[in-house]
Amino acid sequence: MTAAVPARRAWTPFARYRHSLWLLTSRDLKVRYSTSALGYFWSILDPLVMAGIYWFVFTQVFDRGAGHDPYIVFLLTGLLPWMWFTGAVSDTTRAFLKESKLIRSTKIPRTIWVFRLVLSKGIEFLASIPVVAVFAIFAGATLHWEVVYSVLAIVIQTVLIAGIGLIVAPLVVFFRDLERAVKLALRFLFYASPIIYSLTDLTDLPEYVYVLASFNPLSGIFSLYRAAFFPQDLDWFAVGLSAAISAILLAAGIIVFRRCERYVLKGI
Repeated sequence: MTAAVPARRAWTPFARYRHSLWLLTSRDLKVRYSTSALGYFWSILDPLVMAGIYWFVFTQVFDRGAGHDPYIVFLLTGLLPWMWFTGAVSDTTRAFLKESKLIRSTKIPRTIWVFRLVLSKGIEFLASIPVVAVFAIFAGATLHWEVVYSVLAIVIQTVLIAGIGLIVAPLVVFFRDLERAVKLALRFLFYASPIIYSLTDLTDLPEYVYVLASFNPLSGIFSLYRAAFFPQDLDWFAVGLSAAISAILLAAGIIVFRRCERYVLKGI
């Protein structure tokens, strides 16, 4: 009963402050691209450059793209959601420190300052989807009906990022080194996540490696995204773990945030 009360309070901002959430989100997007000549293209340039590098290394140098053809589409379906994840998590480390004066002077629920980052990066991710479509057409990739699972992937990923953000954002106020620790963890997580490879590529390794990889919540999420073009890589065991871990992190995030909120306002 006590856990249900904080949960309802945490989601109240969506019911009463939707307009404020959207205003802050749209402001983030406008500020991010207002002084940029390329604007929207910056949001897709980074994953495109990374995809091009990995495509060249693994298909032209090491000839390891077989089994995930076209490999460029395989890479993009992992890199684009990864950019959403890493961008939003990185920004949450500065969610309260960057705009402390505005946060203290408004009565907007503090959770919105985290949710706006999840939403703005999510919008950038959705805006990058046409890039995958273009490469899929030119590479001759086959679109399967499992593309509908992408909606489930978006929902789970939103829950995952929100949960992590609600934990990281307030704790960084008290432990400033956490910002660097998060950046280091994200670098490690890039190679520990099935971005340049899939879970099926781990079947030749000891079974515990696959099990450990499945407990990475991003594994199931990427599996859902890639099912649109590579349904053979869909792993429901990993998806179930992703959904469960994301829900647990969100619940933990709500609890941590509520307990730290009062002290955060004093620390910023």
